[in-house]
Amino acid sequence: MLIYRFDRIFKARGIAHPFTYLRNAGFSDTLASRIKNNKVKRLGMIHLEKLCILLKCTPNDVVAWIPDSKSELEAEHPLNSLRQTDNEIDLVKTINSIPLGKLEKIEQLIKDELNKEE
Repeated sequence: MLIYRFDRIFKARGIAHPFTYLRNAGFSDTLASRIKNNKVKRLGMIHLEKLCILLKCTPNDVVAWIPDSKSELEAEHPLNSLRQTDNEIDLVKTINSIPLGKLEKIEQLIKDELNKEE
């Protein structure tokens, strides 16, 4: 089953109040609430694109595949790339636990990595 995993991205991005964040970005109350609570059944391409731009991600980052007990796919099947672990990315919490002396080095590593992509 394919599902949306917006909660994971909000946490990774340090967005503590997703509803407010989405409302401020122009989403309706209803859609913002559904996205915040992972209750979205259908999402139009326009909204998906807007979310990806806003959250700096791709559709593959917001969609996860959870196989049911009847699903048996070969290891090379492309759907396997959409499997997400239960590991949550809480970058804010992680960064807050790092001693200040090490933050400069980490910041430089991140900048170097981002420069490689350009």
